[in-house]
Amino acid sequence: MKKLLILAVGILSLPSFASVSANVSFTSDYIWRGMTQSDAPAIQGGFDFAAENGFYAGIWGSNVNFNNGAGSELDLYFGYGTEIGGVGVDVGYISYEYIDSDPDVTFEEIYLGLSKGDFGLSFAFGQDGAPDYTEVSYSFAGVDFAYGEYDEVGNNFSISKGFSCGSYDCAVAYTDFSDKGYGADEDALVFSVSASL
Repeated sequence: MKKLLILAVGILSLPSFASVSANVSFTSDYIWRGMTQSDAPAIQGGFDFAAENGFYAGIWGSNVNFNNGAGSELDLYFGYGTEIGGVGVDVGYISYEYIDSDPDVTFEEIYLGLSKGDFGLSFAFGQDGAPDYTEVSYSFAGVDFAYGEYDEVGNNFSISKGFSCGSYDCAVAYTDFSDKGYGADEDALVFSVSASL
């Protein structure tokens, strides 16, 4: 609740020239860092608030299916994006909240994203003992490639292609996750359709 209040205060303090947008999507499987979070189709959506000076905040949610009772995920985040010497820089904070999970598996990250042309590099620094995550990405001819290392958890690779479905945005992706000793290797072919307002 404290995090929700902090986020609400931040949103209310945004200047009048801030923009507000909403998004909703359906995906055949909710994949995060190569690992399924729903093991089934998922409905997702959120709201974003962005100011002209680069500051932003948002909230995003999805159904999940864990063995600890969690059935919903709610992400709260805020950050600042700018460009320095031709390099895009994005720094921020995100809290992953899992509703009804037992034990509570909520965790937080401070992240840094760098981009130059078709290349991207991002770092997520886990807080209070949560693992760190590093990802490198590249786009070529409309196809996106990404490879990530999730500390002692595992590594993942994805290849995806976005395309228009009439007035909607669609994407198809292949993901592969290799763990580091837990025997939970996963791969998936995922389709999604989304809309922004």
